[in-house]
Amino acid sequence: MEKTTEKIKVLIADDHRVVREGLAAILKTKEDIHVVGEAQDGQEAVEKTRTLMPDVVLMDVSMPRMGGVEATRQIKREFPHIGIVALTMYEEQQYIFDLVRAGATGYLLKDSDSSQIVAAIRAIYRGESLIHPSVASKILAEFSLMAQKKGKKPAWVEHDLTEREITVLRLVADGKTNKEIANALDLSEKTVKNHVRNIFHKLQVYDRTQAAILAIRKGLIELEPRP
Repeated sequence: MEKTTEKIKVLIADDHRVVREGLAAILKTKEDIHVVGEAQDGQEAVEKTRTLMPDVVLMDVSMPRMGGVEATRQIKREFPHIGIVALTMYEEQQYIFDLVRAGATGYLLKDSDSSQIVAAIRAIYRGESLIHPSVASKILAEFSLMAQKKGKKPAWVEHDLTEREITVLRLVADGKTNKEIANALDLSEKTVKNHVRNIFHKLQVYDRTQAAILAIRKGLIELEPRP
């Protein structure tokens, strides 16, 4: 009896039917991805997530009844293990920060190549994060600015992370992939994956974005200022 490969279950939420159908057509050509449903607004996205239990939700930002930010917040509150990729037409800075704070695992522009969207779904299913390169630095800059406005460094938080895990966490927060971290630290990629898995468990988070934000907010790591 042949072993069947488990498919990544995806829910598409967008108020434009042509966008939903376009994304679904792309994803249905991938053998490892199964589109379990579509939603035309944020409220329907929340309701269908409860019934269909997708692994990943592609979430439009601007939708009627309930927007993508609030839908993301509700889904992550009930199902923190579900990955959410926010899609928007614009690099709306405030949207980006609101989405990340709400729990979005990734952020891509709608004009991203289909290969980037597919890569994001697969990465998030593996517990990674994928944020469009053009907005990644803005997110870090905003959290850095928020820390500066408070006028003092966050209080050090007790934790049981090892020195090596702190080093890995710093590189995760800097947007490095497992392969890049492995090369930088002269480790195998499998060892890095184990470190990342332990970090998630100890910090009680489910993805790299949550780990990085928690680490920065709580003062577990400090990032070098970007030029």
